Amino acid sequence: MQTVQYYQEQFIAYLEEFTKQREPENLYNPVNYILKLGGKRLRPVLTLMAAEVFNCEYQKALDAALSVEVFHNFSLVHDDIMDDAPLRRGQETVHEKWDINTGILSGDAMLILAYQLFENYEATTFQALAKLFSKTALEVCEGQQYDIDFETRDDVTIPEYLKMIEYKTAVLVGAAMQMGAIVAQSSKEDQEGIYAFGKNLGIAFQLQDDYLDAFGDPKTFGKQVGGDIIENKKTFLYLKTLEFSNANDKLQLQHLFSINPTDAKDKIETVKQLFESSGASEATKQEIKKYTEKAFSVLEHLNISNENKAILKAFGKQLMNRNV
Repeated sequence: MQTVQYYQEQFIAYLEEFTKQREPENLYNPVNYILKLGGKRLRPVLTLMAAEVFNCEYQKALDAALSVEVFHNFSLVHDDIMDDAPLRRGQETVHEKWDINTGILSGDAMLILAYQLFENYEATTFQALAKLFSKTALEVCEGQQYDIDFETRDDVTIPEYLKMIEYKTAVLVGAAMQMGAIVAQSSKEDQEGIYAFGKNLGIAFQLQDDYLDAFGDPKTFGKQVGGDIIENKKTFLYLKTLEFSNANDKLQLQHLFSINPTDAKDKIETVKQLFESSGASEATKQEIKKYTEKAFSVLEHLNISNENKAILKAFGKQLMNRNV
């Protein structure tokens, strides 16, 4: 097993070869642009790690890892169009730098390119990867639709919210790891086990993202603290606060999430106080812990060395400390 940084470096070198100049430039330049915008490359790293965990050379999993990264960035291009987002990783989004039509078409091309990468594997592996990919891609779309639906609903339940983040975020983390196991030709049980590890870690990661959005350190979080509050997003924190609050606090929170003040500083502070005083912030931390431990418990049943189990556990802890 190598370090996370080593996998990142090897993957980025492979990505460099993939993002070559192609014709027509107006289709492929936006593809190369979004793929080169950076990011932690978390999902492809997980694919490479999973392959090596099951005693397969990581190089054999590079095409599967690249497919995961191309798909993830495709979804970002289309999400940014839906959200009318001006920036992605501090740079102009594709539809802002070019236009909406280019964003749609280049995104479509990325989805096809992601599928094409599986053609580099022999038939059985190709079929297993494509089957998992199709299931996951559809779930990501379903998760995105749930997220959109929740914006106009005031009766979202916690199970519904957890299902939304599972589909929108966590299934791709699980699939990234299972793809590494598929390339390594591990058993069906181990493939399903590593998927469960990744999915539960993905849910914990997203819940932690919700928590850090309100209570994170602006210097290290990398995003605007309070962004979800400004956008009136019904996160786990919000839903738990409604559940735990008395009638007055509940009404106050619902009112605050129905307005969009020019200066949101007071709104953010009041909402954060409600998150804290209701016990929702502590409940969120406990939920993060629950899903992290759920992920770690899966490792006990995997047919891999104790050393590799320890490496995956250390990676999970590192991820939840946001050092990756």
